[in-house]
Amino acid sequence: MASNRPAQPTSFAPNDTQPFGYAYGNDEGPWEEWNPTEDSVRPVRGRHRVGKQRGGGLARSSTVLGVGVIAAVGAGGMATAAPGKPPVSISLPDLSSVTQSAKALISDGDSATPKGSSTPLTSAGLTSADTAQGSTDAGEALRARIIQQAESQQDQVDSAAQEAAEAAAAKQAVTLAAKQQDDAEAKAAAAKKKADEEARQAAEAKRLAELAKSYSLPTSSYTLTGRFGDAGSMWSSGYHTGLDFAAPTGTLIKAIHSGTVTEAGWAGAYGYRTILTLDDGTELWFCHQSSISVSVGQKVATGDVIGRVGATGNVTGPHLHLEVHPDGAATAIDPMTWLRSKGLNP
Repeated sequence: MASNRPAQPTSFAPNDTQPFGYAYGNDEGPWEEWNPTEDSVRPVRGRHRVGKQRGGGLARSSTVLGVGVIAAVGAGGMATAAPGKPPVSISLPDLSSVTQSAKALISDGDSATPKGSSTPLTSAGLTSADTAQGSTDAGEALRARIIQQAESQQDQVDSAAQEAAEAAAAKQAVTLAAKQQDDAEAKAAAAKKKADEEARQAAEAKRLAELAKSYSLPTSSYTLTGRFGDAGSMWSSGYHTGLDFAAPTGTLIKAIHSGTVTEAGWAGAYGYRTILTLDDGTELWFCHQSSISVSVGQKVATGDVIGRVGATGNVTGPHLHLEVHPDGAATAIDPMTWLRSKGLNP
């Protein structure tokens, strides 16, 4: 049993003659004790009927609980005591009747509404594809889908890696092929260059061999004692301007190539000198002769005797001093180089 604390004065008091035991007015009392009964808490039927609820057993349970709480609170709240009177004991009604009334109120006219789903909770996440594959458990189906997705992603990663590896291999193959081609081209170019050089040398050797037939060394049994460009005070220019063939006095001097004698006689420091002018204008000077065998204007052929070795002029011993003047120029060039260009090797 429970008792209420004294209530504050109010403008109404329970009355058996009014609905639900309430009497409205300004009277302050006296009040009588009121206990709720099954009839007094029974819900009003008719046009105030509660609308049908949609949503399953959970909504109905909530409604029943709410109705029961309202009924209980209303019953307790309406049990008040008059001022100055001791708290009155009240008894709560049997809530089972309220619950039954609420159930009747909710289920009336809606018996076709399902009270709940018989579908197992574990199959709530199944798809038609999962069902077709024989899956009955949502967790297992989800796990299978996750694994399948992971495998698919891994396959994509593997495929991308394979494509990248193939692209790198192809690029490397192209680079290697290009390098090999460049190396082959370089080798071919080097071989061609070498072959061309060998061919050129062979052609030059052949040319010189032909020239050698038309050119000859000026003397024999000689020793080279002075070369072009040697420095010394014995030469007025300060350096040697020719090539010296030392040989015994009287050794024959021959024409190096065919040409015309343009000078023959004494030439001071050169002693007895013969100048042979070739067809291309080159002048060959034969100096320090002991004797001259040709005269000016005479044409000679290769190997013809034009004089003899001597020691006339500014000399230290018998020798042939040979100078080469291209186009008759005053300045001489190296006779050794010129002789070699004609196939001769002194």
